[in-house]
Amino acid sequence: MERQCLDCGQKIIGRADKKFCDDQCRSNYNNRQRADDLSQVKIINHILLKNRRILTQLNTSGKTKVAKTKLEKAGFNFAYFTHIYQTTKGNSYFFCYEQGYLLLENDFYLLVKNVEQ
Repeated sequence: MERQCLDCGQKIIGRADKKFCDDQCRSNYNNRQRADDLSQVKIINHILLKNRRILTQLNTSGKTKVAKTKLEKAGFNFAYFTHIYQTTKGNSYFFCYEQGYLLLENDFYLLVKNVEQ
């Protein structure tokens, strides 16, 4: 049975387990495989960085209160965050890297900056 390169389709000569005709084809194939995974990561990172930028712009003092509508108008996406910090009182702070927010009453949010490294 004739084997063909997974990248270019040319006939493979050599070991029985060889999948590519040369290093260039192996590299091309693997880069294409990773490109799909990386594109999704890039999209999510873009959303997270935009959220962080919005929080940074609205929270210049390190701790401030803003209306949900102000965050939404700026394009903030509440579905994306890097982690959650749960306080001993049961409050959940959502963070986009070092910038966080806590849901308050009446659709207001407390914006905070985590200065701990």
